[in-house]
Amino acid sequence: MKKSLFAVLYFICLWAFSSCAQKEVPAIIPQPVSITATNGVFFTLSSPVKIGAHTNQAREVAEFFKSKVLAATGYGFQVTEHGDINLNINTTIDTKIGDEGYTLSVTKEGVTINANKPAGLFYGVQTLLQLLPKEIESKDLVKADWKIPAVEITDYPRFVWRGLMLDVSRHFFTVDEVKQYIDNMARYKYNIFHWHLTDDNGWRIEIKSFPRLAQVGGCRVPRTGKFGDYELPKEGEAATDCGYYTQEQIKEVITYAAARHIQVMPEIDVPGHSSAAIAAYPYLSCTKNPKATVNPGTNTAIWDNGTLKGQSIDNTLNPSDERVYTFLDSVYTEIARLFPYPYIHMGGDECFKGYWEKDADCQAFMKALNIPDAKGLQSYFVKRVEKIIEAKGKKLIGWDEILEGGLAPNAAVMSWQSVKGGIEAAKMGHYVVMTPNQNVYIDLPQGDISVEPEALTYGTVRLKSAYNFEPVPDSVDSKYILGGQANLWTEKVYTMKHGQYMTYPRAWALADVYWSPKEKRDWNGFVKRMESYMQRADIAGINYARSAYDAVIRPRIEDNKLIVEIETEIEGLDIYYTTNGSKPDDKSELYKKPITKDGNYTLSATTYRNGKPIGKAITLPYDVLMKRAKK
Repeated sequence: MKKSLFAVLYFICLWAFSSCAQKEVPAIIPQPVSITATNGVFFTLSSPVKIGAHTNQAREVAEFFKSKVLAATGYGFQVTEHGDINLNINTTIDTKIGDEGYTLSVTKEGVTINANKPAGLFYGVQTLLQLLPKEIESKDLVKADWKIPAVEITDYPRFVWRGLMLDVSRHFFTVDEVKQYIDNMARYKYNIFHWHLTDDNGWRIEIKSFPRLAQVGGCRVPRTGKFGDYELPKEGEAATDCGYYTQEQIKEVITYAAARHIQVMPEIDVPGHSSAAIAAYPYLSCTKNPKATVNPGTNTAIWDNGTLKGQSIDNTLNPSDERVYTFLDSVYTEIARLFPYPYIHMGGDECFKGYWEKDADCQAFMKALNIPDAKGLQSYFVKRVEKIIEAKGKKLIGWDEILEGGLAPNAAVMSWQSVKGGIEAAKMGHYVVMTPNQNVYIDLPQGDISVEPEALTYGTVRLKSAYNFEPVPDSVDSKYILGGQANLWTEKVYTMKHGQYMTYPRAWALADVYWSPKEKRDWNGFVKRMESYMQRADIAGINYARSAYDAVIRPRIEDNKLIVEIETEIEGLDIYYTTNGSKPDDKSELYKKPITKDGNYTLSATTYRNGKPIGKAITLPYDVLMKRAKK
């Protein structure tokens, strides 16, 4: 009887082990809808790589695959009727996978990717690249065993809008740098590149009907130091820090992105954030200052608890001047001709209305049209802009401030202050892109500000916060939520290397949010995939942050006493700390419970995994701990 029971238990354990083994699937970002693996079975890539592609569109995807693996493998390539890797556009539509989905099958005989549309084939190839050994990311020839694990994948996106925004006004990035940013987006199946082309600090696109926009608005006085602390231009100082894209360069970037199935959405930010336009054409503002200049990075705004209370410089277009709408009509005419994407972003955010309220023409205009207040005047402006944009065959989208005073009839809303504006717009039947700063503003620090490189500091967006972001609130109909987007404002981002650091790994996390099914969200599983992809990024030369490994220090005041709790975003890390200002190591005190030490001290904490240091040391003096505790 005992032998029989032992045999039964043995086979149960063997079955359980086998089942678990089947679940060991390759690390892919974003996580596919469905993936199963056959352990121990591989297809081996060999030279020449034969790719079966029956249509011109499939051949274009095949050429892209070739461009990504040629350097590392050195292999030859042949496009044939039937190959080792087959890229097929379905002749019968697979309704499950839609326009951007794909199926991918790897057996020991070869690879097959099927899709309804070229975008699906492209995304299937992105997954295939992640199935190859990490050395495929090398730009130089590598000796490696080019094995692809046997898998069956069915995959398609949750949202149609999966965006990243790059601000090129605050700091200008070259065409090659923009292409690099787009290339990295494509790896993770992002499909919208939001190009923030104009703001107070630079007008970055050539407008032929108004050439001074780029010639004057694209230049500012040179400054070094910290953006926000820069001095305003001095009388007669030359504006020599210049940068803008010609229309031919704009077309070049659009074509480059389209080849990666990424659409480019332009933003022309009005009526606020318009110092660069006003410097070129002062009549556009209420004050019409002939000495108006491009703001080099001076903090001219007055804020009170997150509310814009003032602007020391008039950076706002005059909504009562018909010449402003003539100007915008010409600008949007050229924008609409350049950009195929159906949406044009009008900005609409952080518009200080004080100059309108003091301007006699604006007040007379409001009285004549029975506009009750300045918010109503902004609403009038937004509705006029919508008509201009729609006359070009395009649709308007703007930041959630365009809700103020009444939303334009057909406008879509990009909700950034929180999800509140998005909920309001969706309940009114308008389309929404959720992009709340609390979860997706990747210009904000992702770890303790004491050790993070220069970044905006009005909040923090940790990796886990990004990963846990849910774009569809319970209270709205999901059909109105187009998707979500991460935004990289560049006031404090001076180089593309730093831009990558701020973008990744948070954009890896958000790739899961925007592409993968909600029910597949798994923080610990993501961490494993992220760590695998960090190795690939190292080879590819993509910069990223490791801030999620750092200690998270949370001081609070309780019964007039300072209590400090320490935790980590990533599980399984040991936290060591000191309170004498010395650098902690694994011989220091191991954190087990909140610290309640009396007196003035300096806390330092660091993290270890399996006996090895993994996080940065965070050092906070007593006065800093107290200040944070009182917030």
